Amino acid sequence: MSELQLKYGCNPNQKPSRIFMKDNEELPIKILSGRPGYINFLDALNGWQLVKELKAATGLPAAASFKHVSPAGAAVGLPLDDTLAKIYWVDDMGELSPLACAYARARGADRMSSFGDFISLSDVCDEDTARIIKREVSDGVIAPGYTAEALEILKSKKNGNYNVIEIDPAYVPDPLERKQVYGVVFEQGRNELKIDETLLQNVVTANKEIPESAKIDLIISLITLKYTQSNSVCFAKDGQAIGIGAGQQSRVHCTRLAGNKADNWFLRQSPKVLNLPFVDNIRRADRDNAIDLYIGEDYMDVLADGRWESVFKVKPEIFTREEKREWLDQMTDVALGSDAFFPFGDNIDRAYKSGVKYVAQPGGSVRDDQVIETCDKYGMAMAFTGIRLFHH
Repeated sequence: MSELQLKYGCNPNQKPSRIFMKDNEELPIKILSGRPGYINFLDALNGWQLVKELKAATGLPAAASFKHVSPAGAAVGLPLDDTLAKIYWVDDMGELSPLACAYARARGADRMSSFGDFISLSDVCDEDTARIIKREVSDGVIAPGYTAEALEILKSKKNGNYNVIEIDPAYVPDPLERKQVYGVVFEQGRNELKIDETLLQNVVTANKEIPESAKIDLIISLITLKYTQSNSVCFAKDGQAIGIGAGQQSRVHCTRLAGNKADNWFLRQSPKVLNLPFVDNIRRADRDNAIDLYIGEDYMDVLADGRWESVFKVKPEIFTREEKREWLDQMTDVALGSDAFFPFGDNIDRAYKSGVKYVAQPGGSVRDDQVIETCDKYGMAMAFTGIRLFHH
């Protein structure tokens, strides 16, 4: 199969639509279930590149949760502790495979953004991973293969219409890539940059210490940024992205957005949130929405009389701003990657509030000295990679 006709493009009015290979070459994919659309394929193919690179860089199974051609989450397959298993809603599933842990982390980092995601997996999808996918609202999955048990589970999702794509892991794309905008063809060399520890050698701050665990987190953040719509910033901790700020025109807005998402990830681990008394049989999406409101500034939208009764068995106490700050002050050793240089130290000021201790960014701003000085004020270690990672 060298061509696949699609229902429509980005929007229903954009017809005709297809994906195809030049010179009648074979497409590197097989559709095992469903009928993926134009945006599904954009998410799938970007996500596949991300997880393939994460696996190559870390040696661990990797997963990504994509929405609108940017990752909502990305992670490697490290074990889940009891708290993470609970906030990712997999604490009832027993011991999970490394690949399933990777997807639980990728999906769980920002559950609001991951609602209706497209999933990318670096390894053959196993039964554990398929069981997690089965219970979540998702558009589809791409992987290099599926066990018979996993495929049976996935094919039963959405009444047999769930999108399941198998990709050839040996496929190597053309070194030149092209796209057309307003009838004009753009051509560039593919971004084949290998991201590994060698990019973290130029540590420019007074603190030169970046432990191995932080290097892995920085690598995860940089590979994630390589496939995130720019401008973009990524916070990472313990083998996963915990906050991604994508597609903002101002870098400090990227940092604020990603930092707020990282804060929400950590706030969800607080006893006050873990012990929320939800009503029985509440839907997963309603529970996620309630938590997001409860830990945010609009908490009365869920705690007002006449509203809380549909969500909670008893009305929870307000999670005060002071209590949230006290809890967030316990978040430490967070890694931060940026796809281009920080032009001002305000990005570092904001990052510090979310526990950032390690930073990787290209460098090259006329205010590099100010940014380094701000890092030194907080005792952070910052590496200049010398490499920009714009993605459009």
